[in-house]
Amino acid sequence: MRFERCRMLFGEEDFAKITQASVLILGVGGVGSYALDCLYRSGVHNLTIIDYDTYDETNQNRQIGSDAVGMHKTKTLEKLYPGIHTIDQRMDLAWVEAFDFAPYDIVIDAADTTSVKIAVARKVYPKLIMSLGSAKRYDSSKIEVASIWNSHGNALGRKIKNELKKSKFDRNFTVVFSSEQDKCKEKGSCVAVTGSFGLMICSEAIKKILSR
Repeated sequence: MRFERCRMLFGEEDFAKITQASVLILGVGGVGSYALDCLYRSGVHNLTIIDYDTYDETNQNRQIGSDAVGMHKTKTLEKLYPGIHTIDQRMDLAWVEAFDFAPYDIVIDAADTTSVKIAVARKVYPKLIMSLGSAKRYDSSKIEVASIWNSHGNALGRKIKNELKKSKFDRNFTVVFSSEQDKCKEKGSCVAVTGSFGLMICSEAIKKILSR
């Protein structure tokens, strides 16, 4: 049976929680695509992904589905993971304001735009797992999970914390981050880290689902 090993691990009652959970993934690049793969293989049936990009040759070092250069990510991943729901949509502040997050038990933010990440955090913080910067690094042992306020050594995390503090926002939400110092100035990346971010996010999502 496809999920026999998952049932052995979680037990029937907890595995039923996983199969019934509804998860939304914002962005399916180097982090989000691995979170998708992990959740799909772990038995989450109700998965929705949102992205607007097409694959570029430079994505091929880290993104699942990126052999389909020139194709939309959502359409490609829909074929690789039958049964998922896809929304081909550019995410901006207006979209965050208008979108209904209520149907989802877990929201995974693997988006790239800082202003969007902040807006999402303010709107859905109780069920949010956010990916902070995973580029410019290659040491996956430096990856950590914490409240946004306890993240450290990460430029994107500092920026998000500063912006939230300015707006008097003090609520907690979960982030996956790396304290490893940047190894380059440009957007160099290694799947050992970006993929590990996605897998760590999947693990955190499962723990949240089982704790409900």
